[in-house]
Amino acid sequence: MRNNIFHKESLENYNFLVTGGAGFIGSNLVQYLLKNNAGRVRVLDNLSNGSYANIEPFLENKERFEFIEGDISNISTCKKSVKDMDFISHQAALGSVPRSIKDPIATNKANIDGFLNMLIAAKDSSCLKKMVYAASSSTYGDSTSSPKVEGSEGRPLSPYAVTKLVNELYGEVFSKSYNFHTLGLRYFNIYGPKQDPNNPYAAVIPLFATAVLKNERAKIFGDGSTARDFTYVENAIQANVKGMLAGATIKQHEVINIACGKQTSLLEIWEYLIKMESINLEPIFLEERVGDIKYSLASIKKAEKLIGYHPEVHCEEGLKYTLEALR
Repeated sequence: MRNNIFHKESLENYNFLVTGGAGFIGSNLVQYLLKNNAGRVRVLDNLSNGSYANIEPFLENKERFEFIEGDISNISTCKKSVKDMDFISHQAALGSVPRSIKDPIATNKANIDGFLNMLIAAKDSSCLKKMVYAASSSTYGDSTSSPKVEGSEGRPLSPYAVTKLVNELYGEVFSKSYNFHTLGLRYFNIYGPKQDPNNPYAAVIPLFATAVLKNERAKIFGDGSTARDFTYVENAIQANVKGMLAGATIKQHEVINIACGKQTSLLEIWEYLIKMESINLEPIFLEERVGDIKYSLASIKKAEKLIGYHPEVHCEEGLKYTLEALR
């Protein structure tokens, strides 16, 4: 992670809760907050998807870091974790379209029941200034519009997408019913350091990067033309920091795309990586997977306007950082 700063005011007087803070995006956010002298950073994680190794370096910082091992499906745990917090970044979820198709009940429990518990705990807090949460580009479903613009969603294509849509609906209802306003960050294929390539539902870039480093052929579902708005994790950290701080002034529920505004195909990603390693390997092409979206490109104009989001690391540069971290 580079040393870029995404906040203008001091973080010393603020307390931050990061749910799923032992996971990929969450632990990168925790690292940023501690590095920039946040008053207190608390992580809530059940370690089912995250890794203890991701937060182990923070445990020495007993004055400013706290870890609660617990599950967002337990409302009491959620309320305990929210106590005395100024800001919440809710990253805890079960990701992956294939996993949701295999086990929709587990995905529903974490992503809907757990999300609702966190909303209630946050709403009932007397000191909370803002809650941002990890939304998803999967919410656009079968929409054929490009780029994807907030408000032009299609129908969900997987159980995972259903759960992330329900999160947004709950966010909207809590805003209107309780005057409690959250901000959803619709991530578009986040990748980078701390993303686990050994997870059975690992994302494509850590799998490709690991294959390249082992001089092995990667597996591509489809013909390689499937394209995504791949977004380096530092851009997601920027969105979370600005979403919590600048977003505190937003007085209604909002969702914004977090991406780079540029589309890259799976075959292009593979070609970038093998070029970086100066090798020449053909990938293995397999059948396309059920529930996968073929093309995904984001408009980031709303994020720019609402919270001042501007992606600073684009695809090829981010791939270089990711490869270096895995190496």
